[in-house]
Amino acid sequence: MTDLTGKHIVLGLTGGIACYKAAELCRALIKEGATVQVVMTEAAAQFITPVTMQALSNRPVYGSQWDVRAPNNMLHINLSREADAILIAPCSADFMAKLVQGHADDLLSLMCLARPLDKVPLLIAPAMNREMWAHPATQRNMAQLALDGSTILGIGRGDQACGETGDGRMLASAELRDDVIAFFQPKTLVGERVLITAGPTYEAIDPVRGITNLSSGKMGFAMARAAREAGAEVTLVAGPVSLATPRGVSRFDVKSAVDMLQVVQEKVTTATIFIATAAVADWRPANAADQKIKKDGSGKTPELSFVENPDILAIVAQSPRGQHQALYCVGFAAESHDLLANAQAKRLRKGVPLLVGNIGPATFGQDDNALLLVDALGVTDMARDSKLSLARKLIAEISTRIKMKNQK
Repeated sequence: MTDLTGKHIVLGLTGGIACYKAAELCRALIKEGATVQVVMTEAAAQFITPVTMQALSNRPVYGSQWDVRAPNNMLHINLSREADAILIAPCSADFMAKLVQGHADDLLSLMCLARPLDKVPLLIAPAMNREMWAHPATQRNMAQLALDGSTILGIGRGDQACGETGDGRMLASAELRDDVIAFFQPKTLVGERVLITAGPTYEAIDPVRGITNLSSGKMGFAMARAAREAGAEVTLVAGPVSLATPRGVSRFDVKSAVDMLQVVQEKVTTATIFIATAAVADWRPANAADQKIKKDGSGKTPELSFVENPDILAIVAQSPRGQHQALYCVGFAAESHDLLANAQAKRLRKGVPLLVGNIGPATFGQDDNALLLVDALGVTDMARDSKLSLARKLIAEISTRIKMKNQK
């Protein structure tokens, strides 16, 4: 199953050059398992043809409430009752104003007004010139739409078709796809502030060499996305990885374990949940060379001495906030063997309520994983699955444990 399997989305297009992005968005939603019914305004049809959208959605495209293909002349009722959500992308400034005032002079606005408010959410992806976006009337309308229960998906910033640059672009199709997926995820962490570490650390030997590991950061980034989808405010502290920042997540890049500890200690003061997925190097060279260490042809190897890196998880978990359970700490253990025994011992040694174990060589760099959850009550296996799917399951486990803790 994909993320939107079983969901039926009505995709509304209003007049604007950003209609070209709606074609890719339609396709992206369908790839995620959704069925998509396109409804266009007359102005939208000036920018992209109904034929294009019909070919992509594999459904007839509607633009008029008087369409004779509806046997009961009630398209605004029929289409809205079938939807799991109505997504207006692009949503013009004019259409936002119509929604606020309750105008219903075309099929799309009529459908939005007639939808059951408690069953069919309205998602809005604005798209307009930067001056139109910044205008007080548009900002008032956006605020009122939110008060009326609509979800504003935000805007992008950059070059605009008019030649100007600024806020007001419609988000990219991939961003909107992820926002729609996130909308349907259970909101189990609303009000929580989650701090996550991810990826490897890099410990310099000299300016061009260092010690690191094979961690890709994919599990930690999946945890950040899943926590954000669950409604949390998420901060991600990432070691050297090449991954895109999940939507809505604040990211801070670091290199070494010492760097990571410094940022974590700055950010953890306001966090309520700390999830340490990073594969932090246990040791670092005692003295990194200022210049590249050269071979001299003698066969003699350089002598390196090491010092132990700070244990970030243990430091946070054994801090006053961790000890008094104001901060719920979750650790990760990447092992090569004896996973259960090592995970149990690590949980006790670091003093965390939940330790998540995995076999590092079997998951580093991969898109899937298998997890072992260890807490005071026992052990839970999570079978191999995509890292994002496991991250969502783990977030659900964490939220359940926090609720149980708070009920005591």
